[in-house]
Amino acid sequence: MGEDLASNYKRAFDNAIGFGARPALILVDFAKAYYDPDCPLFGGEGCRTALASALRIREAAHAANLPVILTEMGLHPTGVNAGRFFEKSKPLASFLPGRSTAEFAEGLIPQDDEVVIPKQYPSAFFGTSLAPMLTSLGVDTVILTGLSTSGCVRATCVDAMSYGFRTAVVADACGDRHPAPHEANLFDMNAKYADVVDEATILAYIASRAEANATPA
Repeated sequence: MGEDLASNYKRAFDNAIGFGARPALILVDFAKAYYDPDCPLFGGEGCRTALASALRIREAAHAANLPVILTEMGLHPTGVNAGRFFEKSKPLASFLPGRSTAEFAEGLIPQDDEVVIPKQYPSAFFGTSLAPMLTSLGVDTVILTGLSTSGCVRATCVDAMSYGFRTAVVADACGDRHPAPHEANLFDMNAKYADVVDEATILAYIASRAEANATPA
């Protein structure tokens, strides 16, 4: 009998990269579209619990004076600036200007000290100023939360790693429309691109950075 998937991956990919010294928190595309039952992007309970977790992490990040970045889909009224992505993925119409589903989810109002990154493609890095901004801030670790796990979170995760950032994906703070793609993509990201951690682990890490920042040099 062949080895099971977990054993096979453990043999090939069992490695954690760990956290760095200067993290930033990114909340990817927490929009009303995922919480509106009449919207084709409705994500149900998995998206609801992801937002609750992300908001707790966001509060901790602010308490530790970490950079907090929110992303949103910034589409032209025709969707032309999203190119083939808009052509292929019909639910992106939910993010057209003026639609309530394009607004930030209930409970997520951007704060004055947060940066909002408009994007047109799955990754928060593609075609945006996110990477140079993080570099200018001295960030070495990206904490990822958001929607959806199999789409924009995964794309952002791969690019974060590709730009050289240590990347932590918070499983509790990511959501998808179905558990299967959620779990499968967390599994794969943890194997190849990032450390997938739970909320308690990331809160402890953020607290440790707050303590380090408060300690005189």
